[in-house]
Amino acid sequence: MDFDGLLRDFPDLTTTGLEQGAIYALVALGYTLVYGVLRLINFAHSEVFMIGTVAALGTWQAIGYNQNSSINGVGLTLLLLLVGLAAAVAASTLTAVAVERVAYRPLRRRNAPPLAFLITAIGASFVLFEAVGLFSDNIGIGGERGPFGMVRPFKPAELFSIGGWSVTNTQVLVVLSALGMLLALDLFVNRSRMGRGIRAVAQDPDTAALMGVNKDRVILLVFVLGGIMAGVAALLWNVTYAFSRFDVGFLIGLKAFSAAVLGGIGNLRGALVGGLLLGVVENYASGLFGGEWKDFTGFVVLIVLLMFRPTGLLGESLGRARA
Repeated sequence: MDFDGLLRDFPDLTTTGLEQGAIYALVALGYTLVYGVLRLINFAHSEVFMIGTVAALGTWQAIGYNQNSSINGVGLTLLLLLVGLAAAVAASTLTAVAVERVAYRPLRRRNAPPLAFLITAIGASFVLFEAVGLFSDNIGIGGERGPFGMVRPFKPAELFSIGGWSVTNTQVLVVLSALGMLLALDLFVNRSRMGRGIRAVAQDPDTAALMGVNKDRVILLVFVLGGIMAGVAALLWNVTYAFSRFDVGFLIGLKAFSAAVLGGIGNLRGALVGGLLLGVVENYASGLFGGEWKDFTGFVVLIVLLMFRPTGLLGESLGRARA
């Protein structure tokens, strides 16, 4: 164990962990929204995120910018960010809606058992990432399903430094974006009329239907919101790491789901807390034990926490959220 290395790199490990945790948190919001309303673990959500990363990449390449392009000027940077965001959000949202319509809605109408939903979610996940893998093979991106690089709208650069602690522009962008999206989603769910419908269906779908709430419309809205969050996370991933791959969502999805459980599944604020905490803990573990222990430690922390607090850190369900 390298305690000296952990203490020496503690500030940088913290900021990097918050950056990674913010991406986990945005993806976790999709998991927690769907679970809060349907009591369903939407394992296909990881592929919703992945398709967003690929869509932004494809859009940038379509307008002539690839991993070898040089970006100069604030205007071009903003253009690439806006175009990439629009493509990622649109692709992720459409994918999420398609999964709900094709995979889950027929099961709901037939009153299928929970196990059928779980198996369908896993199957939808495999179908999506294999489809993207075959597509990338056929058009020659990334070789044998290897990672494919992309243009960076802007390169990471130090914004400020305090002693040995430096903070980059990408870290600030990712963390502030995650906080902003959570705030917007939290206000929407707790303050808007449609958000009231989401909370009503989450608390008691039968009573909500008797009160005139359209359950199918609410469920579709939940998947749309989850897709938007995944699309924003996809753009932030591209900006930070500048690569994608057909299975890039697999590990991110597992960690995002873990973050949702860690903070309290069905709790929007818990998803943010869980994501940031998981990202920080992973980076501390990599500094203390080595990079190969990073993923392992995050899941161990989740298991230990759930042993003592099974409902997660915050533990409040979406249906009990107050207006």
